[in-house]
Amino acid sequence: MNKSDLANYPDYYQKYIGLVGEEDLLAALENSLQEISIFFSSLPEEKLEHRYQPEKWSIKEVLSHLIDSERIMGYRALRFARNDKTELSGYDQDNYVKNSKVAGRNIAYLVNDYSSARKANLELFKSFDDEMLLRRGIANKWELSVLLIGFVIVGHGFHHVEIIKQRYL
Repeated sequence: MNKSDLANYPDYYQKYIGLVGEEDLLAALENSLQEISIFFSSLPEEKLEHRYQPEKWSIKEVLSHLIDSERIMGYRALRFARNDKTELSGYDQDNYVKNSKVAGRNIAYLVNDYSSARKANLELFKSFDDEMLLRRGIANKWELSVLLIGFVIVGHGFHHVEIIKQRYL
């Protein structure tokens, strides 16, 4: 299914969807994996702990957030695709980052972790047929389709890359 098949989703997600250039979800998931992995791998070591303001995340913490979000969104997609009607709660992203303890990890490890999480989601989304991709569920009080979740995963990564380019580098 394609980006043009997205319908009736919360306005909040438009900021992510608008950053996805590909129409095809699987191509978007695969291509963004390469782009984002190369981007983080290319950053100078001395910038990885940088915060543009004291209370903001470091670049390593941003990548940790992407890894956590990748896993959480994949879980949501799986639940909805399997027609699980249980309403899912949100999560406290700041608490996840605070407890990630990424400062001691090197960037190669984190990029590999990100890549592994994305590859797992890529295989998951390959397993979904059109009917599954159109299934919907409630997460964090918002109704989302499985297809939307896939495109949000991609756009969310690009959103944070843009923030790093604008505020950290």
